Amino acid sequence: MHIAEGFLPPAHAVAWGVASAPFVVHGARSLVRDVREHPESTLLLGASGAFTFVLSALKLPSVTGSCSHPTGTGLGAILFRPPVMAVLGTITLLFQALLLAHGGLTTLGANVFSMAVVGPWAGYGIYRLLRRYDVPLMVAVFSGAFVADLSTYCVTSVQLALAFPDPGSGFLGALGKFGSVFAVTQIPLAVSEGLLTVLVMRMLVQSSKGELTRLGVLVTSAAGRKTADSAEAVAR
Repeated sequence: MHIAEGFLPPAHAVAWGVASAPFVVHGARSLVRDVREHPESTLLLGASGAFTFVLSALKLPSVTGSCSHPTGTGLGAILFRPPVMAVLGTITLLFQALLLAHGGLTTLGANVFSMAVVGPWAGYGIYRLLRRYDVPLMVAVFSGAFVADLSTYCVTSVQLALAFPDPGSGFLGALGKFGSVFAVTQIPLAVSEGLLTVLVMRMLVQSSKGELTRLGVLVTSAAGRKTADSAEAVAR
């Protein structure tokens, strides 16, 4: 998913940077507010960022100019909501570009949009939908992490297809080619990430039940879940 430094045409790189910026700014405001109101969450917040950094640093070669890897954004999106993950994901991608040569500064906006914006929102949306219909927590967590990972690569395929349309079949032909190549590695990786996220969530349920209850991840009843949803809507 890390599109390499200088791989995108300048106009595309700028456009994706502009598209990502509002989400990162909004996420920064949400993060500052959350830390100010609940400083006890700092440790769990840092752990979510570290989870994203470690998983997304496991790079496998894939499409020319890009790579496959887990993203790790589903966990943080479920715990702290997608706006916060826009910031944590951006920080992760920036450090990886500077320290590990994964991705790059010119392609940072495109990588942020796919991994730190679309991935968390898609995963969180599936998670909330399943929880609304009383699907068991761990099934919803697996689904959220799986979708967060896979949707990231769907967006990366779109980004590459827009930048490099097929000479014969245009955008759709290129999208099919990029998507099919990514699928070989990314579907198994998405399943693995979902299972790993479930294991981490199980550990958190045992060690941080109070914090998960405050965050709205753990509720005791359907009525309690509706109350948590209402409180979240007021807070946001």
